[in-house]
Amino acid sequence: MKLSQPIAHLLLFLVALIYGATFSIAKEVLDDNYISPSGFIVLRISCAVILFFIFSRKARITISKKDWLRLVLSGLFGAAANMLLFFYGLKYTTPIHAALIMTTTPILVLVIALLLRMEAISLKKLLGIGLGMTGAVLIITGGKPPDFTPSHANGDLMVFLNAASYAIYLIIIKDLLKKYPPLVVLRWVFLFGFIFVLPFGLPSLLHVSWSTFPLKIWLATGYVLFFATFLTYYLNVSALRVVPASTVSFYIYLQPVLATVIATLLGKDHLDLRDSFLFLLIFLGVYLVSKK
Repeated sequence: MKLSQPIAHLLLFLVALIYGATFSIAKEVLDDNYISPSGFIVLRISCAVILFFIFSRKARITISKKDWLRLVLSGLFGAAANMLLFFYGLKYTTPIHAALIMTTTPILVLVIALLLRMEAISLKKLLGIGLGMTGAVLIITGGKPPDFTPSHANGDLMVFLNAASYAIYLIIIKDLLKKYPPLVVLRWVFLFGFIFVLPFGLPSLLHVSWSTFPLKIWLATGYVLFFATFLTYYLNVSALRVVPASTVSFYIYLQPVLATVIATLLGKDHLDLRDSFLFLLIFLGVYLVSKK
């Protein structure tokens, strides 16, 4: 059954909410070196493969020969390259730099879509993207200019390539979702992604000391595997069937908003008048981009 536009936007908001919480939850696992970044990615993708095959096991869909290359490329750009580049980029740069660079994703998606003539541009959409990016950048930087130093250059480049990789993935997968159910598409995307990342992360994953995991680390790992990987990808592609790729990517601007709100509710941050104004700016941008 095809989703309505309002339901699609609700799903995208839920994805942004899950990702907003993921920054704090995944940090618990990575900061204490329970699992290395590459090992965590192999674990994420392998679990996603299993779940997508389980949930799509009743689907008897024949994939057209011409679509296999798109599925391979979707696995490369959407599951393997973007995850590896982001985690390794984050190792060499700062979270603020990474978050700033990730705000280029909606712009990259829109540029690629325009070049391929897959989306029509409008003044309203450009204004919405401008407002959303302005609000997100000011929230992330705290109103201060970011300090781009040479030591962060490699990490910054990796995060930018990650943003470009995800943008390419959203464009490639859009046409596949017009022909096949989301679960069927994603089971092949993650299977090919698993093949690509296995050589990078398997050695470190084999050396994980699972017996040292306290309960909170098990819960954090489970959250990342199910909610931040399986569920978010499924909700994203479900929404992508009825809304443009640029709109799906635009919801990345809500992540710093929701991350701050969650941190405030947990008592780890506070919300002031300035942040509230910037949040409204981002929501206005979302409204302009999504409104028909």
